[in-house]
Amino acid sequence: MKDEKDLDFFSKYLSIWVAICIVLGTGIGYFFPSFAGTLGQYELANVSIPIAIVLLIMMYPIMLKISFEEILKVKDNKKPLYLTVLINWGIKPFTMTAFAWLFIHIIFGGIIPVDLQSEYIAGLIILGLAPCTAMVLVWTHLANSNINYALVQVSVNNLIILLLFAPLGAFLVGQTTDFPIPVRTIFYSVLFYVALPLVLAIITRYYTIHKKGIVWFENKLLKKIEWVTPVGLLVTLILIFTLQGEMILNYPLHIALIAIPIIIQTYFIFTISYFGAKKLKIPFNEAAPSSFIAPSNFFELAVATTLILFGAASGATLATVVGVLVEVPVMLSLVKIMKRNKDKFQFESAT
Repeated sequence: MKDEKDLDFFSKYLSIWVAICIVLGTGIGYFFPSFAGTLGQYELANVSIPIAIVLLIMMYPIMLKISFEEILKVKDNKKPLYLTVLINWGIKPFTMTAFAWLFIHIIFGGIIPVDLQSEYIAGLIILGLAPCTAMVLVWTHLANSNINYALVQVSVNNLIILLLFAPLGAFLVGQTTDFPIPVRTIFYSVLFYVALPLVLAIITRYYTIHKKGIVWFENKLLKKIEWVTPVGLLVTLILIFTLQGEMILNYPLHIALIAIPIIIQTYFIFTISYFGAKKLKIPFNEAAPSSFIAPSNFFELAVATTLILFGAASGATLATVVGVLVEVPVMLSLVKIMKRNKDKFQFESAT
């Protein structure tokens, strides 16, 4: 099929495209700091407007595939949802805390100044407390798996964030004052990344299917705009590294050190999710989003929280920003791993 060939081509040269975008974005941010500064000024509740626009466009083709008939079937297939909730809130925050303490305080203790160690650890803990909101839909799309189920998982996690983010954060970070929940950041992130593209997609889907039919919708419209998501992902990568380009080249050692526990945590949590899905005999279509949502992070929420608690110039905020930098390349590698092992998730039922 043409769309599979296109995706295979993108995946085949994925490391090249990602590397080019990282270098390009970093170079723009470093050599044109005024441009990066101007981009950085456009934000709403710590949500970057330029990135939000690109993500909204990127999410639109994905949301066109959402079927409410399929969403209703989730009630008969709850194991993937239970797995996601357990890992996101019963395992991930605690393993991130352990890895942060081990690497920053013990392994890198002689390299990182003592006064920064606690701030880096706090930032990493907060990052681990923020499960992905929207980007999991992108990873699910690139893996050709169940977008409908991923949307339900994202929605449930957003509700749980409101209940558990603050108490778990206060407990793990040791914050004696009120631990904040940046509700405005959550609201605008969900609005830009999920609600708006979903509403636009629902309107488009309803209109085109009634006017043109389901065959035209699936074989013509969806195929014509399928390139938008991978291209939008690469543009997002350029924007992220442009906004942080000067920081990357000015503080390369600490950024590299902070990235190590984040990357290890990401692969570790993915491994737990992956084998958990296999153990529960969850088919690939639901196993993929279940394996992506925990390793990926809601970095806008993490950054906003550290800004409130520690300030823009703090080590905690730097740690969450490093999480932003490694998110896309690492998660794309997990998409490739999951697709490569698709045959290992050929189960009859997830119920």
